[in-house]
Amino acid sequence: MFELNQLVCFVTLAEELHFGRAAKRLMMTQPPLSRQIQLLEHQIDAKLFDRTSRSVRLTIAGDRFLPEARRVLRLAESASTLAKKVALGSTGSLRVGFTAASAYDFVPRLVTACLAELPNVDLSLKEMVTGDQLEALGSEEIDIGFIRPILVRSGIDSTKVFAEGLQAAIPSAHPLARKRQLTLKDLDDQPFIMYSPHESRYFYELIVGQLAQANVHPRYVQYLGQIHSVLSLVRAGLGLALVPQSASGLHLDNVTMRPITLRSKAPAEVHAVWRRDDRSPLVPTVVSIARRLANKSQRR
Repeated sequence: MFELNQLVCFVTLAEELHFGRAAKRLMMTQPPLSRQIQLLEHQIDAKLFDRTSRSVRLTIAGDRFLPEARRVLRLAESASTLAKKVALGSTGSLRVGFTAASAYDFVPRLVTACLAELPNVDLSLKEMVTGDQLEALGSEEIDIGFIRPILVRSGIDSTKVFAEGLQAAIPSAHPLARKRQLTLKDLDDQPFIMYSPHESRYFYELIVGQLAQANVHPRYVQYLGQIHSVLSLVRAGLGLALVPQSASGLHLDNVTMRPITLRSKAPAEVHAVWRRDDRSPLVPTVVSIARRLANKSQRR
């Protein structure tokens, strides 16, 4: 079988039709060039050039072989470029899981950054709760997930990539909506929309811990699993709630967002998770982009 170097020599000589000029382009002397052409002709068992002391021209076989030789060289270059991009994590496809709450701010910014920095990467986005993402990672249905921090199972690596504070969501007609800053004491004995301890365990434990530290006892009127569902009941006037700061981007009518002083810093975190044995360079690339976005948010 012929070698790529022989094809390069053939194409160059076919374009120059002069051994001296072709050898100069290839930065070699004429005898090695002539030898490569002879080896190629022997390999394909066809004469490619008619040579005389004064001229060089393609044979009919050489003329037909030229476009195919160029095509093979282009494919070889394309394959090399693709392999390099894959190795660098700048091309391919990635299946990404995310929680509904992270779609308010973090995920849109992550997707925008990935489209800008990785234009040749195809992102497939799947909204899933944290538990389902871990199951999907184990069954290789997704490649990376963005979840609320929990104890992950063996074989999965994780790292924090984003954190944000909490704020109070108040029906706009409620007297507390007139205050510029709330404290946890303001929530005492108030109707309160709480997160489900089963469907939204992370937010449930986060907020219960804050209220217990402050010895505050709201009146829980509903337990729901998703932030947008919690906000819909706040909008209906059923009670107050604590939500991540990014939820203010929803701009719901009849819902007033106010900062609230907590007993201790309790940011709502987002962690990236991925299979430890995943060899794709895209995973660490996207994790790096996510971390950079988080750092920018913290500096704002």
